[in-house]
Amino acid sequence: MEVLQPSPVSLTTASALRRSSSKRKNRPHQQRPPRRTHDDGSAGGSGISYPKSSPTPLLIGRGPQAQTREQLLEQVLSDLEASVDRGVSIGPREFSSLLETCFELGSLDHGIRVRRLIPPALLRKNAALSSRLLRLYASCGLVGQAHRLFDEMPQRHRNRAAFSWNSLISGYAEVGMYEDAMALYHQMEEEGVGPDQFTFPRVLKVCGGLGSVVLGEAVHRHVVRSGFSHDPFVLNALVDMYAKCGDIVKARRIFDKIAHRDTVTWNSMLTGYARHGLFAEALGLCRVMLRSGVDPDPVAVSTILAGTFSSKLGAEIHGWVLRRGLGGNLSVGNSLISMYAEHNRRDRARKVFGSMPEKDIVSWNAMICAHRRDKRALSIFRQMEESAVRPDVVTFVSVLSACANMCLVQEGRELLAAMEDKYKIKPGIEHYGCMVNLLGRAGLVDEAYRVVKAMQFDGGPTVWGALLFASSLHGNVTVAEAAAERLFELEPDNEHNFELLMKIYREAGRWDDAERVRSMMNKRGLESSYSYDQVHE
Repeated sequence: MEVLQPSPVSLTTASALRRSSSKRKNRPHQQRPPRRTHDDGSAGGSGISYPKSSPTPLLIGRGPQAQTREQLLEQVLSDLEASVDRGVSIGPREFSSLLETCFELGSLDHGIRVRRLIPPALLRKNAALSSRLLRLYASCGLVGQAHRLFDEMPQRHRNRAAFSWNSLISGYAEVGMYEDAMALYHQMEEEGVGPDQFTFPRVLKVCGGLGSVVLGEAVHRHVVRSGFSHDPFVLNALVDMYAKCGDIVKARRIFDKIAHRDTVTWNSMLTGYARHGLFAEALGLCRVMLRSGVDPDPVAVSTILAGTFSSKLGAEIHGWVLRRGLGGNLSVGNSLISMYAEHNRRDRARKVFGSMPEKDIVSWNAMICAHRRDKRALSIFRQMEESAVRPDVVTFVSVLSACANMCLVQEGRELLAAMEDKYKIKPGIEHYGCMVNLLGRAGLVDEAYRVVKAMQFDGGPTVWGALLFASSLHGNVTVAEAAAERLFELEPDNEHNFELLMKIYREAGRWDDAERVRSMMNKRGLESSYSYDQVHE
């Protein structure tokens, strides 16, 4: 068996791979404390020894040198595969180092390639290696495979430390499987595995996802018993959990006890206030935060902008955004557009949109929605198409709504057809509701009824309600009766539908039918705003 020795090239490349900045996928900012290692290379709070990243003993090809960390990983892995094909023996240290890099880059494809090269026997007996692979699977959303690997690990290995448990709990939380994550936490307790400072932030995130303050309080008590009540990562997670569960008072109480608050601490409290509509408190805290020399992150700024109750206040926040250099942030720009549109400052929204260095589908949708009451919505939609940005279901709701507001029948017909023919998007209830509204406003009630009957699903109260309203505008009794009959089944306690049909009958001079509808309401215990005399007047 050939044994490959490190070469100067491999050492240089591996060092660059370790030094270059990590380009991780976006993750919730407050939930992932940085990994700590001790001098022996073991993970903090863990009894298992994990090797430090070290030069992988692989000969890198002499071709063009890679420039990015992903390219470096590809070079190293390609050479590893070639080496294994030649019968080279690769040790667990090298595999572990590569899996660590795959995890840092969020590169599942490369991780799977590494996994194929690891001998099954080595994976079974090496706890550190299987734990690294499990963490990669879980972080990339493959929780099923991660759990299978977890179950295959000898119990003495997986229960030696919380590392594998933490990875799996985090994986379930990331994909929204909060009940499974919580069950794993309880299993961890039952098997006598001691949680560490990395366990609790993950479990508290699960409690926040479930919105259960009762579970959160139970975990909080466990935090205190375990001696982590002063850990900054755990405290930040507690603030975030209580805020998400609606206990703002307790969240603020913990926040006030934290001596050294970082950006995560402030942002958790800030978004907690904003999420529950306490925008005055959020803005007050934001000012204190700025005086403390800490800047809110783009997520917090966007959350505050979403609840800004005046354009003057929004402009003040906009000024701060520009002074802090956040004007080019995509999320903040989109929130500014929506905020100005909400306060009918479309000129400001257009200015923000024009200054954005990058635009996504949310940016274009926000602009179309902002102009849904004038013809600019259609021109913005055309610009969007010309910019090679593919419209989505939200785009078509906004642009069809604009057509309905301006009674642009032909344009609406063409857009509805383009949804399916050009963009292969099946219209939903909202789109048909807009179309029925458009045709109804234009007096084309019979065509609107044909559209509803041609739908491949029941329109629900949204579509049938729009059809009934259109019938009342234009006195179409036949269509009104069909729409009302369906609405009486869908919303038997909605007196508005009964009264609208009664109004249509009255205006058509059909007094007996109007009285019949009023009697139906009485039998169902519904009150009518029409008196007996009004029905027969």
